[in-house]
Amino acid sequence: MNTHTDELVFVPLGGLGEIGMNAALYGFGPKSRRKWLMVDCGVAFAGPDLPGIDLIVPDVAFIDKIRRDLVGLIITHAHEDHIGAVPDLWPRLGCNVYATPFAAGLLETKRLSEPGAPKVPLHIVPQGGRVVLGPFDIEFIPVAHSIPEGCALAIRTTHGTVIHTGDWKIDETPMVGLPTDSVRLREIGDEGVLAMVCDSTNILRDGVSPSETEVAATIAELVKNAPQRVLVTTFASNIARVRAVALAAAAAGRSVMVAGRALDRAIAVARECGYLDGVPAFASLDNYRNIPRSKTVILATGSQGELRAAMARIALNEHPDITLAPGDQVIFSSRPIPGNEKEINHVINGLVDQGVEVITDRVALVHVSGHPRRQEVAQMYDWVRPNIAIPAHGEGLHLAEHANFARARGVPNVVKAHNGDVVLLAPGKPGIIDEVPHGRLLKDGNLLISGRDEVLGQRNKLAFAGIITIAFAIDSKGHLAGDPDVVLMGVPQTSKDGRAMDEIVDDAVFATLDKLPRGKKRDADGASTAVERAVRSAVNAAWGKKPVVHVLVVEV
Repeated sequence: MNTHTDELVFVPLGGLGEIGMNAALYGFGPKSRRKWLMVDCGVAFAGPDLPGIDLIVPDVAFIDKIRRDLVGLIITHAHEDHIGAVPDLWPRLGCNVYATPFAAGLLETKRLSEPGAPKVPLHIVPQGGRVVLGPFDIEFIPVAHSIPEGCALAIRTTHGTVIHTGDWKIDETPMVGLPTDSVRLREIGDEGVLAMVCDSTNILRDGVSPSETEVAATIAELVKNAPQRVLVTTFASNIARVRAVALAAAAAGRSVMVAGRALDRAIAVARECGYLDGVPAFASLDNYRNIPRSKTVILATGSQGELRAAMARIALNEHPDITLAPGDQVIFSSRPIPGNEKEINHVINGLVDQGVEVITDRVALVHVSGHPRRQEVAQMYDWVRPNIAIPAHGEGLHLAEHANFARARGVPNVVKAHNGDVVLLAPGKPGIIDEVPHGRLLKDGNLLISGRDEVLGQRNKLAFAGIITIAFAIDSKGHLAGDPDVVLMGVPQTSKDGRAMDEIVDDAVFATLDKLPRGKKRDADGASTAVERAVRSAVNAAWGKKPVVHVLVVEV
């Protein structure tokens, strides 16, 4: 291929082959001097297999190489899996960031709440607006989603137009914000669309997602008929749901109180953007015990069972302000993110044990997805009619099913890409032509570490079998100077036959040192290795597991 020919390529760095951590690049120009546009910069959430890890962000090692040619970062919407990595990764990107008012507001609020977060150069683009960045002309097309101001992007180049759908659904009555702009999508489809990179989250589900208005009606009925206090937990960014709860409470003559900083931040931005116009200010939690139970509705964070969120503390009866009682009702106006089921069930069980009635989407229409089901995806293809389809925002099964679906809709070219693939869109036959460095970085406290860092294996080993630390001093004659100092962490106190585990460790230490020749005793490294092996073996015989054993020998 001619290296001097302008090419249009798509390079996902996250979100293809997984749900979350969305980040993608579009490149235009000759291979050696392309200009690059980034779309979204999100996080994934760590599971129990990554102890001590808070968040996962895309590895942007490739962007380090092309940073001077990065013309900007476009944000499609303000969910954490699309914006959450901006504070950590922006110093490596160094480019201007373009977002709608709500997304920009949440980004700025997020920065102010995190000490040391960088000041990101934010440029506000309204839904329906356009911005030209290098060879890219980007139009922000309104789409309905479970957050205000979702946008699909029409990315125009001299090689053609790409529709990057972001997260979307078809909802004519979304409660907050604009519906999906079908007229504009049809118009762009009529102009001709080279490629569409499309949401695959609900491609396995038939039919059409219900509307937010239907959920609002259900919540209003539940609040109206509730005998006592009502608590609703939902995603903090779902302002349509917040508005629905507020209106339901007002209709039932109830006051609304909010528990959770993430909700406080999202509500503040929503008010600034006008999405809660007509909704009275919410009552302070200081009034919780002064308002009758039948006259309150609580909005709380923690619908995914997060340990530090309000719901987990309420379920354990450890919240400083909120207590529940039999007759109260908790509505989970959300759906479990895959991997969070155990934590959510723990919260639900805690509430049930308190005599509280728990309502989930299994028994009532209290939640709808913000992603399109198959009939909606079919409608999008009918509007846009792309020459190339690239399934995105999904795990392997979702991408494979979406690829088959697109072929069945008559799309001439379907490319099933994964993170790191370089997909040629034009000119010539579309397909995967290269691969760039990619992967995951893990947020460990204030640090970003590699997903392959050996510390992860060490932590899992510590979690599995604990650690024993032994320190002792040896004098110049090879004699112990005082008793060894032994600390056991994560190790059972007694063995199966009732022996104290610290005694087993002490016996192994003394027996080993007694058997060592005087010359080896004076060798700190040799003595350390011998004691380490003996203690690990003795504990394994008593417990059936081999802990991590650290031995410190001091020569005096």
